Amino acid sequence: MRDNPRLQPPGGEGWLAWLRHYRLDWLSGDLVAGLVTAIMIIPQSMAYAMLAGLPVQIGLYASLLPLLGYALFGSSMSMSVGPVAVTALMTAALLGPMAALGSAEYLQLAIWLALLSGVLLFVLGLLRMGFLANFLSHPVISGFISGASLLILFSQLPHLLGLSSFPATPGQLLADWTLGNSLALAIGLPGLAWLIYARIRLSSHLQQLGLAPALATLLARLAPILVVVLGLVLTLLGNLDQRGLPVVGSLPAGLPSLVWSTPGLGTIGMLLLPAALISLVSFVESVSIAQSLARRKRQSIDPDQELLALGAANVGSALTGGFAVCGGFSRSGVNIEAGANTPLAGVISAAVIALILLSIAPLFAALPLVVLAVVILVAVAPLIDIAGLRRTWRYDRREGVTLLATAVGVIVLGIEGGIVLGVGLSIVTQLWRGSRPHVAVVGRVPGTHYFRNTQRHLVEIEPHLLALRIDENIFFANTRAIERTILQALRDYPDTRDLLLILSAVNHIDSTGLDMLSELSEGLQEKTIGVHLAEVKGPVMDQLSDTDWLTGQVDGVFPSTHIAFNTLSGARSAAPEQKQ
Repeated sequence: MRDNPRLQPPGGEGWLAWLRHYRLDWLSGDLVAGLVTAIMIIPQSMAYAMLAGLPVQIGLYASLLPLLGYALFGSSMSMSVGPVAVTALMTAALLGPMAALGSAEYLQLAIWLALLSGVLLFVLGLLRMGFLANFLSHPVISGFISGASLLILFSQLPHLLGLSSFPATPGQLLADWTLGNSLALAIGLPGLAWLIYARIRLSSHLQQLGLAPALATLLARLAPILVVVLGLVLTLLGNLDQRGLPVVGSLPAGLPSLVWSTPGLGTIGMLLLPAALISLVSFVESVSIAQSLARRKRQSIDPDQELLALGAANVGSALTGGFAVCGGFSRSGVNIEAGANTPLAGVISAAVIALILLSIAPLFAALPLVVLAVVILVAVAPLIDIAGLRRTWRYDRREGVTLLATAVGVIVLGIEGGIVLGVGLSIVTQLWRGSRPHVAVVGRVPGTHYFRNTQRHLVEIEPHLLALRIDENIFFANTRAIERTILQALRDYPDTRDLLLILSAVNHIDSTGLDMLSELSEGLQEKTIGVHLAEVKGPVMDQLSDTDWLTGQVDGVFPSTHIAFNTLSGARSAAPEQKQ
């Protein structure tokens, strides 16, 4: 049975629209989703804090106010915001050169990075700059996330072996091997195998046992909880931390108490570019997730509201001593599968996490670091978009190169270099495409009012009328190519007395294009070849209306190619009779 759209919470209708239209029958779904998502968020947030080079409790702190901030302004009814792998990696990569990972100075820089990112996003939302999501193409985003995911995977492999970093040589690894390394590997490998099985097969096996598909999928997504519980139990019962197994260590109880220190203006200036990069990436990723979730429930989102919501979420994270956050696909997937109807589910998740911080948080001090590592490994591995690269490569080789180059750029050049390389390649690709416009000689399909490319269809042409359809905007990068194509067509049809330019696909003509058309028309007038236009779009006609080219050099403008053909072919056939 399909959901009744009238019973769905509103999306994309301004801030707190969901609260103004809230229905009591949505409450049970929000309560269950809030509790279930909070349980899943705990190990994931701790793992991403470790990835960001921060104490694990910072991940929990970053899962409190961000959920409230998003609930206040967000337009998605199901998205859950908080620490995610990409923003965690970007935090470590962007701040690593500025301070030692894990130091007090590093923590303050992470807080300020989240604050600056939040303020920037909120200001862009007030300015209604949601269209900025269009500036990063899908190949760039896919390549960036794939490259970042590979970096994340490499960074977690030492933790799987119970190491803080890779040794210089395999021999040194064997020489320094301890019981703690063996314990980490003994816990990590089964945990990794379980999580891989849970992601690939557990849902289908549970369905074969009779569970509903939605419940089976939800239980499969909660598989990391079992690894966390077993890791804690084994460590506590066997005193494995005292035998050398690396664990989280001390974990303070209670809500965060922010120790605020203001860096100098020079440091803030150094954080502006990282804040802009992390803001752009987190916004694009979050909007993509929100749109995907909204389509599932036939709702809509407002990109400008999403800017405000993500800005509020990041400011909230900074106020609780957290780091940069954005929408997460896995946590949002659990949220919607658990029955979330509105952002109230996120508020409930924040409340549950706060209660855990106030009560049992110190228990997580015995959690093995290898458990967090395998949670990261299994969560991040699917983000390497091999299938997307293969599909993009087959469809458009140039976009495939952009995707692959962005991924390699992130690995070799770093976060900033990879993004700049990807955006630069996207711009160059678009300019290259625009510089090679398709211009077709068209004729009439016999017995119809349709006109098609003479090289693709059997059509009729008029001997003295050359009709060219320009299938691209006319701008500085392609004016010479269009001019050469027109002149070549005139050489191919030497009896031409009327040139008809069909501009149905032209949305803009810049000043360079206008100069080219004017010079071309002037040369054709000397050869007694008339220039005519057909199917000019309204905005283009408005732009041309006061130009000397349209008023002095264009002989006629026709609303359709059919009318232009009938008029011009009739005029030419009548001309010899008038001369007799």
